[in-house]
Amino acid sequence: MVSRKGWFAGLVLAGMPMLGMACEQSQVVAEVIGADAERYKAMENRDMPTLARYLADDLVYTHSTAVVDSKATYIESLRSGKVHYKHTVRSDVRVIPYGCTAVMTGRGDFKVAVDGKDIEVALRFTNVWVMNDEGWQMVAWEATRIPPKP
Repeated sequence: MVSRKGWFAGLVLAGMPMLGMACEQSQVVAEVIGADAERYKAMENRDMPTLARYLADDLVYTHSTAVVDSKATYIESLRSGKVHYKHTVRSDVRVIPYGCTAVMTGRGDFKVAVDGKDIEVALRFTNVWVMNDEGWQMVAWEATRIPPKP
């Protein structure tokens, strides 16, 4: 006989196939760090196919300016040249796995051209990664600017 708890967990997992996957916690951290590094490399190199592979179709990308992009609008801003990431440095990165999902936090220091104007941005970020049929994909990004020192 299956316990109520076991029955409910089985029902939930049957309805969500990716949650039934075994994601080894120690591997999750390394894989997410690797996927994120590839995403940044693709952003700097304007490699849209690679970038698209690491962004989920339902991505919610909230910039430090409070502008919100979807996957399509974010990729288009890079493809069109409106936004060009020239140099990105991440530090204080922490990845916390939750099964086949991971929350990454850290600091980012970026040199970016926006509409042809060079800017430097320092921010704190949170992004969420999920393992799905496409592999590791980022589903959410939220950034807050770090105020300049007086």
